[in-house]
Amino acid sequence: MSMTSVQDLLIKALKRSATYNSDIEVSPVCILWPDREHQWEAVVPTLQEAIPELYILGDYNPDNRTGPAIWLRCILARSIDEALPPKGTIPIIYLPGVGRSDLRAVEECPGHLKPLAELQYRGSVWSQTNGKDWTILAYLKSVQWGLGLDVSQDTETKHAMILSLSCILEEDYDLLTGKRLNNDYFNTLLMGGDPVKDLLTWLDQDDQFRSSKDENEWKAFVQVCVSQLGFNPEKEGILAGAEKLANHEGPWLPIWVRFCEAPKRYPHIPATIRRCRTPIGTLLWHTEGSALDGWPQWNEEQEAVLRRELATLKDLPAHEARIRIKDMESRHGHRRQFVWSELGESPLASILFHLSILAEITSHPLTAGTCEEIQAAYITSGWKADDATIQIVANLKKPDDIEIAISLIRTIYLPWIEDAARYLQKIIQKDGYPGSIRRESITSQYQNGDCILFVDGLRCDCAHRLIEKITAKGYQTHETPFWVPLPTVTPTGKPAVSPIHHLIIGPDDCTNFIPNIAETSKPIKTPDILRSHIEKAGWQYIERTSTGDHQGKGWSECGDIDSEGHSRGQKLPGHLDIIISEISERISELLQAGWNRVHVVTDHGWLLMPGGLPKVELYSGLAETQWKRCASLKEGASTQERQFPWFWNPHVQYVIADGISCFRMNETYTHGGLSLQECLTLKICVTAPAQKTSSKIDITDWRWRGLRCTVALDNPIPGTVLDIRTNPGDPQSSLVLTTKPFDEFGKSSVIVEDEGLQNSKAMIVIQDEKGGIMAQKDTIIGEQS
Repeated sequence: MSMTSVQDLLIKALKRSATYNSDIEVSPVCILWPDREHQWEAVVPTLQEAIPELYILGDYNPDNRTGPAIWLRCILARSIDEALPPKGTIPIIYLPGVGRSDLRAVEECPGHLKPLAELQYRGSVWSQTNGKDWTILAYLKSVQWGLGLDVSQDTETKHAMILSLSCILEEDYDLLTGKRLNNDYFNTLLMGGDPVKDLLTWLDQDDQFRSSKDENEWKAFVQVCVSQLGFNPEKEGILAGAEKLANHEGPWLPIWVRFCEAPKRYPHIPATIRRCRTPIGTLLWHTEGSALDGWPQWNEEQEAVLRRELATLKDLPAHEARIRIKDMESRHGHRRQFVWSELGESPLASILFHLSILAEITSHPLTAGTCEEIQAAYITSGWKADDATIQIVANLKKPDDIEIAISLIRTIYLPWIEDAARYLQKIIQKDGYPGSIRRESITSQYQNGDCILFVDGLRCDCAHRLIEKITAKGYQTHETPFWVPLPTVTPTGKPAVSPIHHLIIGPDDCTNFIPNIAETSKPIKTPDILRSHIEKAGWQYIERTSTGDHQGKGWSECGDIDSEGHSRGQKLPGHLDIIISEISERISELLQAGWNRVHVVTDHGWLLMPGGLPKVELYSGLAETQWKRCASLKEGASTQERQFPWFWNPHVQYVIADGISCFRMNETYTHGGLSLQECLTLKICVTAPAQKTSSKIDITDWRWRGLRCTVALDNPIPGTVLDIRTNPGDPQSSLVLTTKPFDEFGKSSVIVEDEGLQNSKAMIVIQDEKGGIMAQKDTIIGEQS
């Protein structure tokens, strides 16, 4: 079902006026289009682009198919070689300022019209059945050869209708039927069809907005504001408008809602509201609730109150601090729903959400039960404490706020992971490590079409975030808990998850945790050595810029979290989301390239403690090799620190620092020891979802009007939804605020909010009610059809 615009119907009406009975009549030589009031004049040049046989009476300008009456007669007679109409068409002559009555009496006809007057007898005239000229109002409203629309007839509507004629012609006729077309409707069209956006743009840009509009557009804007809001921008000014927006009462509520949907599009509005007279001094100012959510000053005051309250927690016992945090969340958490949070002006209210999670999770210590029970508790919920800590650090920018957050993390998080690590070390020393030693490890069975994706340092919380991103794209995941090899360092862990781990051994005299290739007894000192043997074993080593041959088996690497952690330390949280997004994109690339399964594996987790991890002494003379959290002792040396067998050779023992301590000072990021954060993570197997079969749907028409895209389908199905995306398979790449369902006629329209995307490539996506893609089509945002 294709769309039919008003312009399409107008062109049909013009050409239909030349209809004749071939049995008793001859074809008219032309169609005369009289327009005494010049109402259609502004759009005729546009119509000429669609009607090559359309001419205009006027001054001689053949390039624009315009000329005096005698020139037009020559065109009809084809006695000249310029600007001739296509063969087989009937020329249409538009007569601005000329009414049909001016042509009726040939003798009394003005001299410049006499060459055309007799054409009313040899041609046809596009006019109403009563003989009057077609005015815009008559054509839109008349049920006899007009459009039969419901149009108001007051003076303001007529004026707005004429000014917005070019916009009217672009409208889909079906969308106009059943509507009351009045002054507000036509003014809205003239302003681009989005009066709310225009008002917000004015509040944001003030004089710049005014200067960008011609006189008619500005008057239309003012009239819409007066009619719909009872507010006159010209007389009352921008501060009065900003105050009404901040209060968002009555008709201003939808304006405020629209601002809150995309506040970054209007960056100057908050500053303008700050210039307004505030309700400070009223009893309402110090009460809670949404009545004040429009005032940034109120939000700033609440942030200051919360900052003072949080600063007092650092000296409290952990259990009391947790209680206070929950209380603060109940009083300040609602501010995260306000626009100031999205604009980054409520950082403490934002982190309060994560602080509350941290308080809740750490109120349940992981210091009892078997190793299996601890694993279940950590994989189910314990990792959320690590994630909350990361989110807290990542979302703060101001030094004072960061200092407060660090003190809170050290108050309630540090003792929780310290106690859990000590307990884990205790029961593992007694009962053994779940990750086993090499001779007990199970070789994974990989098949052709499987690709292993190695991520260095994919801690359990990062793995959960990755799963969330992957599943949001429609992929399926299966994850299993994985105790990484000990000690938790890359030289030990990476070979153990490689496809050649069964070809690797650990020498008895090893002191640097680097195993050997069994065949050559050479240590795997560099990535190139591991790569060469992976390839020798028949696996592809897939570079980061390639997707390899999906018919075989592949190994690839992506997202070096560990390297970023060592280089950035406490600043790592602010970069993690980018890294995890890159890993997610890499998985998508591999699956889209044809791989059946992507197995995400890692070598170890890590500890992150803002402000630094505790330090424990290990006399350097005792250590053959000393890392931050682990060390190999010299032969005959002894220490009180716990010792554990090396994954690759149980006869080789190494020592780890107690709890979460380090052998070095001022370490915020590290690994190598034995804690849940370092040892217990996830193996993730990712597959593409099974292809769903659905009823066939065809996109029969689509049109852009500015940033609004209207789409038509041939056989609409209930629940079908329209979206515009950059990546059709990724819902998170949507460019619209809200997807829209198709109506019973198979039509829907959505608006792309970001004006900066004009002329950018995108994809029209049709989804079923479960999110499956039913059809898609390339498009250019804002393209003229």
